[in-house]
Amino acid sequence: MKHLSFSLILIFTPLLLFAQEPVRNPSEINPEFQKDTLKNISKDKPLQKKLEQKDSLQKPPISAYKIFSISGDSTFVDTTLTIQKDYKFNYLRKDNFELIPFANVGQTYNKLAYNFNERGLIPKLGARARHYNFMEVEDIYYYEVPTPLTELYFKTVPEQGQTLDAFFTINTSERLNFSIAYKGLRSLGKYQNVLTSTGNFRATLNYSTLNNRYRHKSHFVSQDLLNQENGGLTEQSLVQYINKEEEFDDRSILEVKFENAENILFGKRFFLAHEFDLVNGKNNRITIDHELDFNDKKYLFRQDAPVAFFGESFKTGNLNDRVKLRNINNIAGITYANTTLGQLKVKAGVTYFNYGYNSVFVLEDQIITNRLKGENYAAGAEYFKSFGPLRMYGDFMVNVAGDFTGHNFLAGADYFINKNNQVKAELRSNESAPNFNFLLYQSDYINYNWQNNFENTNTQSLSVHLESKNLANVEASFTRIANYAYFSKADTIFVKPFQEPGEVNYLKLKVSKELTYGKFALDNTVMYQKVLNGEGVLNIPDFTTRNTLYYKDHWFKRALYLQTGLTFKYFTSYQMDAYDPVLAEFYVQNEQEFGAFPVVDFFFNAKVKQTRIFFKLEHLNSLITGNNNFAAPEHPYRDFLVRFGLVWDFFL
Repeated sequence: MKHLSFSLILIFTPLLLFAQEPVRNPSEINPEFQKDTLKNISKDKPLQKKLEQKDSLQKPPISAYKIFSISGDSTFVDTTLTIQKDYKFNYLRKDNFELIPFANVGQTYNKLAYNFNERGLIPKLGARARHYNFMEVEDIYYYEVPTPLTELYFKTVPEQGQTLDAFFTINTSERLNFSIAYKGLRSLGKYQNVLTSTGNFRATLNYSTLNNRYRHKSHFVSQDLLNQENGGLTEQSLVQYINKEEEFDDRSILEVKFENAENILFGKRFFLAHEFDLVNGKNNRITIDHELDFNDKKYLFRQDAPVAFFGESFKTGNLNDRVKLRNINNIAGITYANTTLGQLKVKAGVTYFNYGYNSVFVLEDQIITNRLKGENYAAGAEYFKSFGPLRMYGDFMVNVAGDFTGHNFLAGADYFINKNNQVKAELRSNESAPNFNFLLYQSDYINYNWQNNFENTNTQSLSVHLESKNLANVEASFTRIANYAYFSKADTIFVKPFQEPGEVNYLKLKVSKELTYGKFALDNTVMYQKVLNGEGVLNIPDFTTRNTLYYKDHWFKRALYLQTGLTFKYFTSYQMDAYDPVLAEFYVQNEQEFGAFPVVDFFFNAKVKQTRIFFKLEHLNSLITGNNNFAAPEHPYRDFLVRFGLVWDFFL
């Protein structure tokens, strides 16, 4: 209760600083962007008509609609149509080059590559297969707009449903912005018991005082991600699917392992980041800042009756696995910025965590506790300095007291060779405990109960990134992992957590380049990966490629801009991770190889004013070859689909 009371005080105190002021005309908010575009107005028209036309023509430019990340980076609303927009026109609204989607929209994704850049100091909840569409702090953006802005995203789904993302933001004054958005999905899917129903609500506030000495960003999100689970195809259905038997082209008649289970991830978060300039001189600035992350998560696995697939159970019906995590993280810091010396920040934080279940489990050989609860204290520093085209930065934080040990370290440098070329290098080190579901798990299934004292996972990585308009974009990284934690069946017939005693070394190289010739373009992305040590623990394909050949042009006197073409994606065969619906986790398997199949999509995309229209024939080549491919063992890959949708930005 003391944590809740303290957090409520922190939430409402900054609101007392808000000052009321009249709403100003957009031309007053962004005077540097206003231009008189009135030309050739006939002198014989009434004055009122001239004034109305002038008002309609004097609209703020698109660069006035600004977007800010929590890290401080800024950009503006982009209404262009590019091939990258086509890659991001999906449920995640991110480029999913390194992912394999399951058959239904809103289900999970298998991995074609790994990213070990996460920098947590304490464990996470787990159920990572449910987190692909879970919006974290860094996924929320803040806005500053001269006029109200609305964006609507719509896209069809495989069967009976749709996905919609609606967003609205407004500045009630030059210094105060609100935004509200909701992303919803419902899709029945083509297989039995794979319905998905998800919702992501978010609201943001962005505020600064008249003198800009106090700056405030906060958001609230509420999320629920439900997936029905069927365990994959039965042995008989696998034979029918692999042999491409025509009568089973209707996927709904393929038998699945069970039809009575679902898992759900709930989450609510309030986040606040605010700062105040104690000193704001020409060459020196001293700033105090504070961040509060109040986060509640809950994961449920429900099943009407147990199945032998997961072993024996404590109950004969209404299985209900439920785990909760409350995480309250406070970080305060003071920053000294000098035009010559750079920017140095000293910070300290306290994290309260409460993870667990309602009861203690007593087994024949073990007593499994019900809760991991405590506080962690951390301290660290940040540094940033620009030397002309060179930018250097660093961030370090270490747990100094509490239940978990660990640290985060980041050192990096950017160098702008010229306006077309930039190189970036980063060195990272992280030591933290594995996620909570590795340390403690309880279930109505007997084999899914454990409590472990795992060692901290230690990860170091070196990465280099070259962005070059003339050459190519190149990303290279080498990662070393000690005490890598993973799920596997290994010597058992049921999924368990394990920890690799040796090192895992992982090399990743990705190159992308677009070639253009007149109205035609060829966009290429190729990725090479190699596990140098730890094969059988970290499984990835050696090569993954995506190549898009398309035509682009303006039609109808430039009223419509279009892009149309084919996208080819392919990855080599590898021992693809399997999926466990009880844990909502992927686990390592080394018995079967999957992959080595092409996916060809045809698309026709168009832009009319601020509206982008997308039409796609997904997995077009399966109409010729049939489809017997997999997204995970026993879980089929997506069949041919006709999909269409739009993204519509309109400005009031």
